[in-house]
Amino acid sequence: MTESESGPPVTALGRNLTHGMLDTLGRAIVTGRYEHRPFPTEAEIAKTHGVSRSVTREAVKMLTAKGLVSARPRQGTIVQPASAWNLFDTDVLRWTLERKFSVDLLRHFNQLRVAIEPEAAALAARFGDAADFLTIRAGLEQMEAGEAGLTDPLEADIAFHMAILRASKNPFYAQFQSVVSTALRTSIRFTNRIKGRSANIGDHAAVADAIVARDPDAARIAMTRIIGDVLTLIGEE
Repeated sequence: MTESESGPPVTALGRNLTHGMLDTLGRAIVTGRYEHRPFPTEAEIAKTHGVSRSVTREAVKMLTAKGLVSARPRQGTIVQPASAWNLFDTDVLRWTLERKFSVDLLRHFNQLRVAIEPEAAALAARFGDAADFLTIRAGLEQMEAGEAGLTDPLEADIAFHMAILRASKNPFYAQFQSVVSTALRTSIRFTNRIKGRSANIGDHAAVADAIVARDPDAARIAMTRIIGDVLTLIGEE
């Protein structure tokens, strides 16, 4: 019998169960379920959710790596304060954004964007290649199609910004793709509701034009303008 006929291997099933348990426990922590009661033991988790102790143990290890819990001698597993959570972890960021909509969190995220994306745009203008420019242009075209109702404007907007981070050719900026993409989904939806429309195509075109023209200063200024407008909208809300 082939692997496809017999189903996924046990290791894949184990990973799926572990990540499912991780998502359940992580969301429960971030939504405050354990604010006023102790975090359950591995045995209790395994019994409640019908999973093995090994699956539970791995899930708790992953929660520890994300800063959500810590294991202490004679105290068991303790939920950590929010200040210890790793917000650069996309799971933690997603759970936090799902927990309760927070304008403050979105403001903080966009303040981080100001420190990253304008410089990434400037680097893209300096080091991006023809393929990068085509991808950025394609993202802009998808945004235009989104305005016409032909594509998902949210996904197109995110793709545009991701293309610029990659075009920077800086691996550290590229590493922010997952974080920026995760938080942008909430940020863009929020600002679009305030504006009553999707992203300003002209402002994004100015970024793309400056990058393709290899004008780092203009690219930096144009991207700063986009994020500055977002911060203004959030500040007025």
